[in-house]
Amino acid sequence: MNIVLPDTAGRRSEYALTGTPIAAATLSENPARVVYSAAHVVADPFTANDPSGRATVDWAKTMEFRRYLAGLGLGIAEAMDTAQRGMGLDWPGALELIRRTREELPDALVANGCGTDHLDLASVKSLDDVRRAYLEQADAIQKLGGRLILMASRALVRVAKGPEDYLKVYSDVLAACDEPVILHWLGDMFDPQLAGYWGYEAFEPAMQTALAVIEANAAKVDGIKISLLDKEKEIVMRRRLPAGVKMYTGDDFNYPELIEGDDAGFSHALLGIFDPLAPAAAYAVEQLGKGDRAAFRATLDPTVPLARLIFRAPTQYYKTGVVFLAWLNGFQDHFVMLNGAQAMRPLPYFVEVFRLADQCGLLRDPELAVERMKKLLALYGV
Repeated sequence: MNIVLPDTAGRRSEYALTGTPIAAATLSENPARVVYSAAHVVADPFTANDPSGRATVDWAKTMEFRRYLAGLGLGIAEAMDTAQRGMGLDWPGALELIRRTREELPDALVANGCGTDHLDLASVKSLDDVRRAYLEQADAIQKLGGRLILMASRALVRVAKGPEDYLKVYSDVLAACDEPVILHWLGDMFDPQLAGYWGYEAFEPAMQTALAVIEANAAKVDGIKISLLDKEKEIVMRRRLPAGVKMYTGDDFNYPELIEGDDAGFSHALLGIFDPLAPAAAYAVEQLGKGDRAAFRATLDPTVPLARLIFRAPTQYYKTGVVFLAWLNGFQDHFVMLNGAQAMRPLPYFVEVFRLADQCGLLRDPELAVERMKKLLALYGV
């Protein structure tokens, strides 16, 4: 099967698809690693709302994709950055998403983003403002029976005067949590407003603050997800976590080796890239559970160039690539996103995502993918 694709100068050449869709597999009930896919949302293309206005979600398609993930045995990290939280999806929309997923998939492994994003940053004056905001969202999610991921807070960065303020706020919020939570350290490459999180710009002292929070509240912490796109930093912190506290990799550049691990331990997964890579993640981790490390790496290693492209700088626009692949693969009928985010990457990016997805077996219906890629090319005048 062939398609004519342009290069960055507009020169066109024929590309022959070579990939074979990844073999189907479902994670067992007790997999070798806990695996969460941070899932995207599907926009309603027929809304009369402007892209800069209130988000309108296609709930049917959004829930259909979550049933697909759960059917593969994957956990769902709900209402997180991948769902355009804070970049199109506001707190009321996030809570509605959490509620619907809870009702739709009551037995699935789901953890839900809990933050402070409903605050007007200009009006935040104190730690009490941040504390109340966290507790408001935590209470709302827990009333639905949902488990929590405590997301990093732009408001906390704004008002915290040092590491002790992070320890105070997190300890108070964790004390109100019904079940152990996942903490979330999101690097400033994903959100520039989170620079200096934990009270420091440098990694080592920032890590010390995060570890102090965990050690002071170990009974309330299931694990921590760090998204710093630096495998050495994750490994250093992983080796210093208290016993029983999990490291969840959020490293969308180095996930195969971090999940496989080394003699001193391994990372579980909570990844935005495991939205488009869901079948590869399920198949690879299932092989790992069977002791076949070679098959695990043979499945995931070829996906890394695609992941690095999708998450290239400016990293916060990775959602555009995630939803593009969801459209190519038939999980939605259009390539429209909340906040008009489909426009945040250039045509050569989409061309290369298409090529790499084919080459690592992630186009589940190549004929449909080619048909849709041609429609996108036509929109750009190709």
